[in-house]
Amino acid sequence: MSIDPEIRKIVTVVEEVLTEGGRSDGEPLKKAAVAVVFRNPYAGRPYTDDLGELIEASAALGKLIGERCNSAVDGRVESHGKAVLVGIDGEQEHGNAAKTTSFGNPFREGFGGGKAWLPSTTKRCAPGASVDVPLCFKDEIWVRSHYDTITISVPDAPAPDEIVLIGGVASRGRLNARVGGKTKEEVE
Repeated sequence: MSIDPEIRKIVTVVEEVLTEGGRSDGEPLKKAAVAVVFRNPYAGRPYTDDLGELIEASAALGKLIGERCNSAVDGRVESHGKAVLVGIDGEQEHGNAAKTTSFGNPFREGFGGGKAWLPSTTKRCAPGASVDVPLCFKDEIWVRSHYDTITISVPDAPAPDEIVLIGGVASRGRLNARVGGKTKEEVE
């Protein structure tokens, strides 16, 4: 059984980095984040052990966000990450319930998969707060060239009874990456 969340809005942010440090090293870096703003069914309610409504709803949201992220970077996803903003009438744990494996696997499937741990962050906040969505190479977390973030905020969200669930992707590693470590080519 899948639970349909009450979605208020979807926001897509696309960033294209052409140069870094005054130079390019080839193709631009394209980063995208898709944020879904939806009602938190547990907001304002007493503590409950069962957060199943959020976990169930997150699978459909993961698929939606993954597909939209993939489209935003023209089907060239190399890095991935996730973040959640929870309105002040909710708990941070509500955000964590929205981004479990039930979210992660459909999110990855939306852009053709990935084998690496999916980095994430969660915070409880007022509307308009920003969050840095952590990114790493989708097939191996230790590829340093792909450690990055995309910053996103939704000016009117989360309302006190809302959650903002965010997926982020990038088309490549950072421009001019040069701090060593495992390379993408070694993983592939």
